[in-house]
Amino acid sequence: METTINKVEIQGFLGRDAEERTFDSGRSLITLNVATNESYKNAKGEWITNTTWHTVTHWRTKKDEALMESLKKGALVSVVGKLNTRKYTDKQGQDRYITEVVAQKVELAQVEA
Repeated sequence: METTINKVEIQGFLGRDAEERTFDSGRSLITLNVATNESYKNAKGEWITNTTWHTVTHWRTKKDEALMESLKKGALVSVVGKLNTRKYTDKQGQDRYITEVVAQKVELAQVEA
């Protein structure tokens, strides 16, 4: 049997404050919107920056209580998790797909000088 790996590591800035939803079961889901950037020079020698937005979900644990206070717009975060694509049907009956990072670990990152 072949081994496969589904692992994602990103470090980026939060585009908005973290959102938290608590379910009837008592579990809480944290949703983050993380921006990563990639820069390169085009054929004219101009710097081009591409920003990619990542939706990150993370099931909150007791360890995350202090972290929640820091997950504000502009914060630099490191995320380790896996990619997940899920399907749902919208109000018009159309199938829609969402690809997101399901985080096992979220922490504040240090800005390098």
